[in-house]
Amino acid sequence: MGTSINVENLIKSYGSRKVLKAISFDIIGPGICGFLGPNGAGKSTTMKILSGLTQPSAGKALINGMNVVDKPEQIKRITGYLPENNPLYLDMYVREYLLMVASIYKISDRKNKVHRTIEQTGLAPEQSKKIGALSKGYRQRVGLAQNLLHDPDILILDEPTTGLDPNQIVEIRNLIKEVGREKTVMLSSHIMQEVEAVCNRVIIINNGEIVADDETSSLKFKMSGKITEVEFLENPALSDFANIDFLGSTELAETGKFLFKGQGDSDVRPQLFRWAVEHNRVIISMQQKEYGLEEVFRKLTG
Repeated sequence: MGTSINVENLIKSYGSRKVLKAISFDIIGPGICGFLGPNGAGKSTTMKILSGLTQPSAGKALINGMNVVDKPEQIKRITGYLPENNPLYLDMYVREYLLMVASIYKISDRKNKVHRTIEQTGLAPEQSKKIGALSKGYRQRVGLAQNLLHDPDILILDEPTTGLDPNQIVEIRNLIKEVGREKTVMLSSHIMQEVEAVCNRVIIINNGEIVADDETSSLKFKMSGKITEVEFLENPALSDFANIDFLGSTELAETGKFLFKGQGDSDVRPQLFRWAVEHNRVIISMQQKEYGLEEVFRKLTG
């Protein structure tokens, strides 16, 4: 049986405040799924429920077909969860700490397993140091190593690159991509470039509701279609485009350039050229573009 996360009408309330409003989604098989949303949208709550750290108010969350409420111990054996604020024993040495974790999981041949995991996560140069003496990037590696030791089917990572410098981000990102070849990875991040770089699928949650769920490339295309970006020598007013039949929408970007979409999914460039000639407008530049994930995120979450 393949790995799977199944969420069905999941609700979580704190008093009268409903954090999750009957959300549903499935993540099947290996790969990396980005789980995105603004602060307070319900991302971390969902991840804690899937990891068995908090219970839902209603609905179901299943890991490999097992209900996280009914079988918490079995769930912990097949999942790894790295929270945003990664708790570690700072006075322990890296190798000592990982050996302790391996003993908690009752891993056989734990010395070899710890050695292989240290190599996999790039911790070899730092394995004899105290965790408290490590940089934030290496501490994140220790957290990942801790969650890979027991060879889980599913890895749940909540903001794994928060606070890292650009080089550390690339290193952790590459490690996550490697893990995602064999395991199901659910990744929360505020860095849209990171999500575009590593995630083959994106789920966006806003105010406790799923507002998008699609492959990363498909989501960007569906949200943008064919957008034509135009820069005029002297900008017309937005109202000048209000009654033009071939235009579906017109926006003025922060850069001062105009963004045009045609009716349906038509290419408006030839008609825009003709319009400009007829109205004595000089076009400096014109190009088709698509929204990046950051623009899609802003449109969906307001």
